[in-house]
Amino acid sequence: MLDESLLDTAEGLAEADRRGLLRGAAEAGARVRTAARHAIEAGVGDLKPDGRPRAVLIAGPGTAATHTADLLGSLAGPGSPVIRLAPTGVAPAAGALRWELPGWAGSVDLLLIATPDGTEPSLSLLAEQAYRRGCTVAAVAPAGTPLAEAVAGAHGLFVPMATAPYDQDEPVAASSPGVFWALLTPLLALLDRIGLVNAGPDALEKVADRLDGVAERCGPALATYSNPAKTLAAELADALPVVWTEGASAGPAGRRFADALAELAGRPALVAELPEALAAHRALLAGRLAANADPDDFFRDRVEETPALHARVVLLRDRPIGGLTAATAARDLALSRDTPISELEPEEGGELETLAELIAVTDFAAVYLALTSTA
Repeated sequence: MLDESLLDTAEGLAEADRRGLLRGAAEAGARVRTAARHAIEAGVGDLKPDGRPRAVLIAGPGTAATHTADLLGSLAGPGSPVIRLAPTGVAPAAGALRWELPGWAGSVDLLLIATPDGTEPSLSLLAEQAYRRGCTVAAVAPAGTPLAEAVAGAHGLFVPMATAPYDQDEPVAASSPGVFWALLTPLLALLDRIGLVNAGPDALEKVADRLDGVAERCGPALATYSNPAKTLAAELADALPVVWTEGASAGPAGRRFADALAELAGRPALVAELPEALAAHRALLAGRLAANADPDDFFRDRVEETPALHARVVLLRDRPIGGLTAATAARDLALSRDTPISELEPEEGGELETLAELIAVTDFAAVYLALTSTA
C-alpha cells in the first residue's frame, strides 16, 4: 500500500528518507559534476590510448556495476564489447565475493572495476591478476581503500568515487542514484578518451544539466499532479509494473527501474523490450494479473482483503530511428486487455542526455515508492 498523504508532504518524505535516497536523486547532477572533476584530476584527460581495446571487462558488486555495464555496453556498441564479470560466492559480502578474469583476457583488453566499497579482497586480487596478464586496469572506488592500493600496484588508473556524507549511512543501496552516477561518470569519461562513447566534458555537463532539470520537475516540494515521478509512483501503488522499453537508450533505463523497484521499494517488476515484449507478455495480460481478472466470487466480502495485484504497463520510449515504432501496437494490446498504461518519453537531446532523463525520472519514482510504502 502507498501512503498518498505522505507523498505530498515534503517534510514527511525527508523524515522517512533515512538512507539519503531522495537526496541522492536530487543531487545527481551535482554528483556527475564532482565525479567528472575527479576523473580529470586523476589524469583521464592526459591518457594517450593506442587504440580501442578488444573488449571492456567490468567487475564490481551489486546492481550498480550491472547497470554501469549495461549502459556502457548500449552506448559503446559492438566495436569493443562490454562484458560484466559476474561474481561468485556464498554471500553478497565483501569478503565472500569472487571475481575471475576469463581465460582469453590479455594485453589488448581493458578491465574496469566499479565499487562503492573498495574493501573486497577479490577485486584487489583481480587487479593484480589483470596486471600479470597485461590488461590495462582502471577503477572507481572510495579513496583510501585496499582496492586503491592494489590498482596503484598494478600501475592502473584509480579515480576516487564522488561521495556525500549520507553515503556513510548503513546500508548503502547499490541502486541508489548517488552511487550509480558516482561510479558511472568517471568510466564514461575514460571510454570517451578511448573513443568508445561520446561523453566528453561538454556532454557530461549536459547530462548534469538534464539531471538538474529532472530534479526540479520531480522534487519532493512539487505536488503529485504536476510531478511525473510522483504520478508514476501513485499509478504503481497497487500494480505489478510491466516495463516495456523502446529504443537503445530506453533499454538500460527500464532494466535499472525494475532493479531499483526491487532493491529500494521491495516491489517486483517485469521488463522487456519492444516489439518482442508484445509476444512475451501477451498471455500475462490475459491471465490472473489482468486488470479485469476476478477469479473468485464477485459477491464475497472484500473489506478486510488486500487489493488484488494487477498489471500496469510502463512504456519507456526513446525516439525511434526512422520513425518505426511499436508503441501503437503496445497501446492497442494494453487497452484491449483493459490494462492501464503509463508512458515516459524524454525531451530531445543526445543519446546520453535522454538516457539520463529516463533513469532520473524512474529513479525518483522508485524512491517515492520506497519512502511511502506501508505494510
